[in-house]
Amino acid sequence: MPCNVSFRGHVAYHRYMAIIESGIDAVEVRNGKLQFAALFHALADPTRLLILDHLRTGEHKVRELTEHLGLAQSTVSAHLSCLKDTGLVRVRSQGRASIYSLGQQEALDALAAAASALLPQDAAHHQWHEAHGTDRRED
Repeated sequence: MPCNVSFRGHVAYHRYMAIIESGIDAVEVRNGKLQFAALFHALADPTRLLILDHLRTGEHKVRELTEHLGLAQSTVSAHLSCLKDTGLVRVRSQGRASIYSLGQQEALDALAAAASALLPQDAAHHQWHEAHGTDRRED
């Protein structure tokens, strides 16, 4: 689940494949297109958005996040790794535990405001779930 993007040499590594850069790709890397793609990939998962939302309340250990989300520790750790790779989440050690917090609160708030402005006001939430084969019912 990590969304690692490395810009060493001429190969960028993403979670699914190595991307061999052509001359045009090298220009895109310099312009930050791969960093943008990694950022938007990290924000494209509803679970990662829930983690970010929960981290707004303050610092948390993985165990606390797993209890709150009802997910396996390995799943939460993988999501946190993806968020950490993009700088959205910071981690610090406290003894043997890792403590996670938001990396850029103000930037995330601005991004959330921009996303809200881009979304149509009459968009139905169920359309995404139906299109992606999930069952989420609003009660």
